[in-house]
Amino acid sequence: MPTSLDSPVKSPPEPTNWSVTMRWHDLLFAHWPVAADLLAAQLPRTDPPLELDTFEGQAWLGVVPFRMSGIRWRRFLPLPGTSAFPELNVRTYVRANGRPGVWFFSLDAGSKLAVRIARWTYHLPYYDADIACEVQSNGVVNYSSERTHSGGGTATLAVSYEGLGDLFAAQSGSLEHWLTERYRLFAADSRRRLWRGEIRHSPWPLQPAKATFTHLNMTTQLGFALPSSEPHLLFARELSVKAWWLTPA
Repeated sequence: MPTSLDSPVKSPPEPTNWSVTMRWHDLLFAHWPVAADLLAAQLPRTDPPLELDTFEGQAWLGVVPFRMSGIRWRRFLPLPGTSAFPELNVRTYVRANGRPGVWFFSLDAGSKLAVRIARWTYHLPYYDADIACEVQSNGVVNYSSERTHSGGGTATLAVSYEGLGDLFAAQSGSLEHWLTERYRLFAADSRRRLWRGEIRHSPWPLQPAKATFTHLNMTTQLGFALPSSEPHLLFARELSVKAWWLTPA
């Protein structure tokens, strides 16, 4: 499997005709080192094929709670209930045709309509969930999620987290850069054809983070538990993002 010592050096040039703009808020990047064979076994067989990406030989699994606002689709009027909602992603890192990107095992969201739109337009495994995200006056984020999607299995999270210390931009070649500066997602349709979606944003304004998990079973559907070791934690308060329609990978 390929090993990336670097994710894309900088945000690539923008393609034309973006599809949607949004703002992401109060993100926790919680990552655990996971055996590469466990994660590779969860990737579907696609055309073209996906390959697990690693950093210095180590594979990583991410759990990323956050919330979105200001979601605006190009040339479409806003749809009620889809312009702002919380979301919780479980993800790893892959390559296809030599391109690095993100593979989502699940995306739980607090908007039923947005879940169905995303499943239809982006072939992504979105699930209905009851999610609460409260930001306290001291900046601590209290986040809880319980999946409610019919047939979606059990997946719950309860965590309090905050950013600590000065803002920084991840240095090219670092693990922090490799985990966060990703400008592409991959998705597979029902025929296992692989698609890619480009995103663009400024470099992440990161902080070291502190997090206390009281419930965490977001990997039940993957058939393994997260390691008992402390996760690698990063926090980002806010970022503006553009995304593009899917194209064949």
